[in-house]
Amino acid sequence: MLNKDSLDSVCAALAYAMGIEPPVESAAMNPALAAFVDTAFSGEKADRVFMFNPDAIAQWIREKYAAFLSETAARTQLQLPLRTVMPSVTPVCFATMYTGTQPTVHGIRAYEKPVIRIDTLFDALIRAGKKPVILADTGSSMSRIFLERRMDYFIFDTVAEINAKAAELICDDSYDFIAVYNKEYDEIMHKTGPESLESISALRGNDAAFGMFDALIRERWKQHNTLVGFAMDHGCHEIDGHCGSHGLDMEEDLNIVHFYGAHRCSE
Repeated sequence: MLNKDSLDSVCAALAYAMGIEPPVESAAMNPALAAFVDTAFSGEKADRVFMFNPDAIAQWIREKYAAFLSETAARTQLQLPLRTVMPSVTPVCFATMYTGTQPTVHGIRAYEKPVIRIDTLFDALIRAGKKPVILADTGSSMSRIFLERRMDYFIFDTVAEINAKAAELICDDSYDFIAVYNKEYDEIMHKTGPESLESISALRGNDAAFGMFDALIRERWKQHNTLVGFAMDHGCHEIDGHCGSHGLDMEEDLNIVHFYGAHRCSE
């Protein structure tokens, strides 16, 4: 069975969390995420959002290998089942996540990486006087499709460099919205299958990275109301030759579960 709520509902809920107007064409905000924000911040808004964007971690992987996402689960309070969009490939899905629109609206309908021309969450943040930043690896969808905005981008060749820079930015505390893309699970899964030892090790690596970022945020952002998210784009399935893939209209590829946590200002 496919999850009820669409990935396009996340964007407006993130805007709501920060008290800004959503992108002009975004779908209605996800009610569960909006309610979580209201409760977690007692009616206040978040002045910081940190989004960790792993690639291809399916709901069935999350359920079967829950022990390897235990750090993420322990550090968050909301697990949000979502249905991603078709075709369930990276540029299409991240375009939906950060525009709040379906592929027919944002215009990416295949594995292509054009710069999105419609309104995005990053544009909405800039209009509201917020300072967003994207960290991603060279050539990835997240490094390309949101370019040409008045914001910062840190593009590196390795995940280690991305993680180090993200930690530095958390410590500097100069950005209101940080999106960090991590390709490791997807990259390895395609070569060795979703359940290979190497893929599950990459899953654990995502969990550890998120745990490190969250611990740093708790220490360095005590003066902020902060929403943190572990938010993937799509799922995956095994194909012939013990390799992995995605992009099909099937539960394995479409069903995902985001994790969200909240930290209240301690001042």
